[in-house]
Amino acid sequence: MSTAAVPRPALDKPLMHYGRRILERTAPGAPRAEYRLLGLAPLTPHIGAEITGIDLSRPIGDDLAEELRQALLEWKVVFFRDQHTFGPEHHLALAAVWGEPEANPFFPQGDTVGVSRLAKDATAVGTENIWHSDHSFMAAPALGSVLRAVEVPAAGGDTMWADMGAAYDNLSEETKGRIEGLTAVHDWVPSWGAMMTEEQIARLRERLPAVEHPVVVRHPRTGRKLLYVNEPFTTRIVGLSGAESRDLLDELVLQARIPEFQVRFRWQPDSVAIWDNIAVQHYAINDYYPQRRVMERIAIAGVPLS
Repeated sequence: MSTAAVPRPALDKPLMHYGRRILERTAPGAPRAEYRLLGLAPLTPHIGAEITGIDLSRPIGDDLAEELRQALLEWKVVFFRDQHTFGPEHHLALAAVWGEPEANPFFPQGDTVGVSRLAKDATAVGTENIWHSDHSFMAAPALGSVLRAVEVPAAGGDTMWADMGAAYDNLSEETKGRIEGLTAVHDWVPSWGAMMTEEQIARLRERLPAVEHPVVVRHPRTGRKLLYVNEPFTTRIVGLSGAESRDLLDELVLQARIPEFQVRFRWQPDSVAIWDNIAVQHYAINDYYPQRRVMERIAIAGVPLS
């Protein structure tokens, strides 16, 4: 993803925080889940857990599928290790626990329909190091993503995720009141379009126009309030002047950068990650050049947000 045309927030005031953060794993009042078929090892108290005791190359029955869905709702991103016999058919079957696969219009497709193969090495330097939410430039953003590590560098190449429920919860009450009911424009042109000609942009514009989403969305399954703006794709807030919109977006997008809201995962070959694309943003760390990193990804089709 190119970020050449993406404006950067101006860090003209310190982001001091006094007192404890609000770090709730689930929406207030939500019942705690019970798991009989899988083990869970949390990576932080509120976001990210490794799932153990599951071979993803075996059929996923209804009971296990429901526990996997519940685990993702609770932890926002879940991980599996040592899935050595996990192939494209298993990748598709796992994604189907949540919905239909959805192609990213800018990613190369692999040999299997719905699976994108993303390879970065000395001749294709990664440029994906920016906090973002997949497909927010679409009218119905991706519900989630399933990512498998095929080849990873000896060191580096981690991925981070940020809990956008925590990002919202920790806004000031003044800011929460200010953004309630606002919508924002999401557009792919400032990022992906930076690598295209004007003619290519015009052709894609016909099926990928700019879209609007609420600045604060409610999760389609849990109802939890989530901050839904991101650096590369959210271009302005509707109804505000250009300067007001830029200042407010600069403040809001910085929430994803706060370490207390994040989890970081060290990839190994045959690791698999699944994340709730509405509840989190992610950041692929580009520190492994000129080593090689190969991943396979499936996005899960979503619904319009409210």
